[in-house]
Amino acid sequence: MPDRRLNARQVRLNAADLASWREHPIHVSNGEEFRHRDSDNQSTHIANFTKGLPHGKDGLLICADDYQRFVRGIDSGDVRDFRDTPLGPPSADPENPQWCSQIACDEDTNVRAWESAGAGLTFDLQGPDAQAVTMPPAPALGSPELVAEMMEVYSMALLRDMPFAKFSNAPEVQEAADRLNATPWIQGTTRRLTPAEQTRQRDAFTAQTVFRGITPGDEVGPYISQFLLVGNTGLQDAQPIEAGQIQYGSIRIDQRVRVATPHKDYMTTWEAWLDVQNGADLRERETYEADPTYRFMATPRDLATYVHYDALYEAYLNACLIMLGLKVPFDSGIPFQRRDSLDRQQGFAHFGGPHILSLVTEVATRALKAVRYQKFNVHRRARPEALGGLLNLYLNDASRKSDIAAVEPLVTGFGQDFLNQIAAYNANQNQHSDRSGDVNNGWENSFLLPMAFPEGSPMHPAYGAGHATVAGACVTILKAFFDHGYQLPFCYQASVCGDRLEPVAVCQPLTVEGELNKLASNISIGRDWAGVHYFTDYIESLRLGERIAIGILEEQRITYGENFSMTIPLFDGGTIRI
Repeated sequence: MPDRRLNARQVRLNAADLASWREHPIHVSNGEEFRHRDSDNQSTHIANFTKGLPHGKDGLLICADDYQRFVRGIDSGDVRDFRDTPLGPPSADPENPQWCSQIACDEDTNVRAWESAGAGLTFDLQGPDAQAVTMPPAPALGSPELVAEMMEVYSMALLRDMPFAKFSNAPEVQEAADRLNATPWIQGTTRRLTPAEQTRQRDAFTAQTVFRGITPGDEVGPYISQFLLVGNTGLQDAQPIEAGQIQYGSIRIDQRVRVATPHKDYMTTWEAWLDVQNGADLRERETYEADPTYRFMATPRDLATYVHYDALYEAYLNACLIMLGLKVPFDSGIPFQRRDSLDRQQGFAHFGGPHILSLVTEVATRALKAVRYQKFNVHRRARPEALGGLLNLYLNDASRKSDIAAVEPLVTGFGQDFLNQIAAYNANQNQHSDRSGDVNNGWENSFLLPMAFPEGSPMHPAYGAGHATVAGACVTILKAFFDHGYQLPFCYQASVCGDRLEPVAVCQPLTVEGELNKLASNISIGRDWAGVHYFTDYIESLRLGERIAIGILEEQRITYGENFSMTIPLFDGGTIRI
């Protein structure tokens, strides 16, 4: 009998060979990094991520060399290079930074460091290398696609407290859909599109389809996936699924979320926005309701709260537990599904609960490393909040228009009526007591993007999105193991106030594939509802995560002796069989 050590070594070599055969693509950005220049012909980097570097009172980088130091640390991965990179407000003592907004000055506020900038340089022992997958160039500043994306994320900010149950009949939602439908990007009247842009172009919106994803099943049924609402019956049918309790061993997980204060957004004064761009750590300064403390996800703000503090893979672990508890069948190609008297063994350590529960979480860190390389080393895309600051500066300071001329298409695309809505919304926001000391730089109106979180976006670039890449990877694993065509015998949505789940009639059955795809979209686009991502961050990152998961499954396939297969429906349609 061959030596087990040699067999084990050969399996690892086979997996390594499979991984090495994957072509490492050329990574291509949109070329904006050095395109935008000020009146002195200096690079402004206004389309790139500069959060945490020193910004002047005009919100622009003080020194372009600081950006190059930032990039040098990203490229080398050497912690010493990051220690040499300026962080925080200009001329500040790092241990005693000076802030200008009331929310930052009310407490002892520290600077916030960049997050895992070197993760894309690490190596993994399973699945595609972090640099073996890529994303197409992000939309450029001023492009029709980006104008539509920014209009979308502003529209979402103004609708954060609209109950999902009212979306289909709310005139505000229809107005937002009409506004987006009038853009050249949605009308399809833009220039010839690249293949990547063609996959992202969307049809005209209705109240049912606006602000949703574009994967199979996204448009069917309620906005929120059943896997973010229902539970399972628990031990010995202890509760109905509409109670929203998920069996976790002998204990339960409650699907209700903490209720953030409605109609309260952040970073709507220039002082608060500038402090955040200079790295002010304002995390955990948001406020919450005392009654109700928790509820089912009823509004976009609830969804934004969920994706603010989730453990990245928790929604997919929960979905897996729900399906196992409901005894949703596995893919027909997976073994050990017949009666015990026929198979004579059950799936457990392999092809059973522990296998899928561990694998659905295992892919998350691989997805994060791959997307970190795209974020930091390739695209370095500015967050929506940064473009909101440019829009605000352009509209309020005529002397700076020539330095940020690339912002003009945003102003034109938004139109005066929508800009007036934004200014009125922010004026109302700025009556909150935590910003009464701010003077908004002496400007009459604020056109900043209202943010769901006081600290704004995380300390890493926008494209791709970590949540969306993890969503793509985890959901792909679930679709590989479970019968993706299985029809769910229920459909619920949260009541208007979120105190209960209510049954909903649907014109076609909800399937495992559709609700898992919707789950991935909900979590990904939930970050758009918060103001920290764009639509392209969602869809391109979802595809990235899918490729990571498929690569891991391909390599794991050769480690098992059983003859089995998995058929996986892809986000863009079609299937792949492993």
